[in-house]
Amino acid sequence: MGMKIVTYNVNGLKQRIAQYGSLLKFLNSLQADIICIQETKVSRHDLSADLFMAEGYEAFFSCTRTFGQGRVAYSGVATFCRVKSAFSSDEVALPLAAEEGFTGLLKHSKSGDDRMGDCPLKMPIEVEGLEEITKEDLLKMDSEGRCIITDHGHFVLFNLYGPRADCDDKGRIDFKFNFFKTLQKRWESLLSQGRRVFVVGDLNIAPAAIDRWNAGPEFEENMFRKWMRSLLRECGGPFSDVFRTKHPHRKDSYTCWSMDDGAEEFNCGSRIDHILIAGPCLHQNHDIEVHNLLDCHVEECDILTQFKRWKPDSMPRWKGGRSIRLEGSDHAPVYVCLGEMPSLPVHSTPPLAARYVPEVRGWQQTIVSLLAKQREVSVVMEDGVLCSTSEVTIENCSENVKESFYPIYKKIPTSDQETQGPAPSTNKYLDSVDDENVKENSMIILRNERIKSISHSCMKKRKKARNENCSQRTLTSFFQKKPSSSVDVGNAKNDILHDQVDISKVNPYSFHVPNETCSPNEDPIDGGEGNCSQNDEFSINPISQGQTDTNSCCSLENENGSAALEWQRIQQLMQRSIPLCNGHGEPCVVRSVKKAGPNLGRGFYVCARAKGPTSNPEASCNHFQWASSKFSRKKR
Repeated sequence: MGMKIVTYNVNGLKQRIAQYGSLLKFLNSLQADIICIQETKVSRHDLSADLFMAEGYEAFFSCTRTFGQGRVAYSGVATFCRVKSAFSSDEVALPLAAEEGFTGLLKHSKSGDDRMGDCPLKMPIEVEGLEEITKEDLLKMDSEGRCIITDHGHFVLFNLYGPRADCDDKGRIDFKFNFFKTLQKRWESLLSQGRRVFVVGDLNIAPAAIDRWNAGPEFEENMFRKWMRSLLRECGGPFSDVFRTKHPHRKDSYTCWSMDDGAEEFNCGSRIDHILIAGPCLHQNHDIEVHNLLDCHVEECDILTQFKRWKPDSMPRWKGGRSIRLEGSDHAPVYVCLGEMPSLPVHSTPPLAARYVPEVRGWQQTIVSLLAKQREVSVVMEDGVLCSTSEVTIENCSENVKESFYPIYKKIPTSDQETQGPAPSTNKYLDSVDDENVKENSMIILRNERIKSISHSCMKKRKKARNENCSQRTLTSFFQKKPSSSVDVGNAKNDILHDQVDISKVNPYSFHVPNETCSPNEDPIDGGEGNCSQNDEFSINPISQGQTDTNSCCSLENENGSAALEWQRIQQLMQRSIPLCNGHGEPCVVRSVKKAGPNLGRGFYVCARAKGPTSNPEASCNHFQWASSKFSRKKR
């Protein structure tokens, strides 16, 4: 029986689902039996059936549990197994067992859920070489949602998303080193037991110079590349790099490209998505020198370049393609085809599967819990006092809503009504019921439903009020002066004056609205944050293309025309202020410094063309020029 395994860093599972229309269509496009995806960017608050449930697939996932600064729902992995049956199946794709994380500590933490990983081959925590790593540090490794282990009988599959560490970030470098060091101990433990180990995923490591387009002399000295090469068979390690073994001399074979500089146009990337395998072959009587897992069972391995964002027929970004949104991940999938995989004993889906996660499939109530809630509500009703949640909800509603709510149930007695008793029910069905217990329970159920309805209605009203107070203004409103308090509103349209400004002399980084504060999405430069104040250097108040009164009596057509003209003027202003690059004489693009330091947020100009080999005249000329003033940009 053959099998196809695919690993793919999707750079956001929600985005890929939206791109293909559904999770099922996305998974089917990869045409694989086991699909290991990384960087799902899904938190436990976002869990739903649309993200992890697809007909014909069983899912196993791990989400981020840490919430540090700038690190919310930033990683996450998931393994999708295509099977014909989730129960009593002999398919190799359906795992016998599964485990979240690789340290064995996650299931014992308070932040974990009640489901326990059931992978039978646990690694003892007290392992030689890991004494200096505390249990807290081990738990942090699994809390970032970077590993799912599935045991498929013939092999144990590790779906990994390796940490990224900048050269000047010592904390993340230490984290990454301990991450892979602990993983290596886990692999060695499994291999010592005679198990076969498959490691797939985005490891964030390019092992050799051939795996990166601009590798310099210092490239080979990186500690993580040295570590990875020590694992490979050609260096005496137990693992085979399947792609490089099948294609030992193929150049320009990359799986990841930078999203910021359009490097995929010239295929300037790196190969950091890998499939590694180790262990004996599946033949019963085999000679270790002749038989091995790679030669006996691996039929094919390659990169699915058709999933790249930028296609050969796409318009170059520097020729206008920058305005075209490229759909897809900044990674390309890698696949391996295996042959001669015997069937497994009959088994069912492990407990770690998404089908058993309440947040995915919904919480199932028991009869006991349902009856307990009814008794609690009935006691509250007998006391004549609503529960605190209901009190808050009803108190925030209008009197009309309250009056429409109370007649259906028992009214709350007041000091003037204590002797009058509850108001008669207006529900004809309840009036016709003789059994008092049935009637009371029915009233309670109706009451709960009405409370939910009223709460939802009040919430919608409050949200609508907020939206009305913070509604989006039109472009022309930013270029109009508001009438002073002494001006009659009825004659405002005759009294509003507009200053004339020479656009060619205005600083492009000084746009602001008089007496207003720019919101984070209103910065005209590079989509960054703006914090415009009233003390800015200039205010732009162009000549109006037709006066409008404060009651918006002008037609929508005139307003759109005026806004279009003002926007055209702003674009012309920005074009005049943008310098030309030295290599091509073309307008540069504006960027800003994102690294912490004295230049954080400072703008600069670079060549608009994509980064590529210096020998290629179509590539970027590496022009660089500081902007004349600083401007803020949204931190990522």
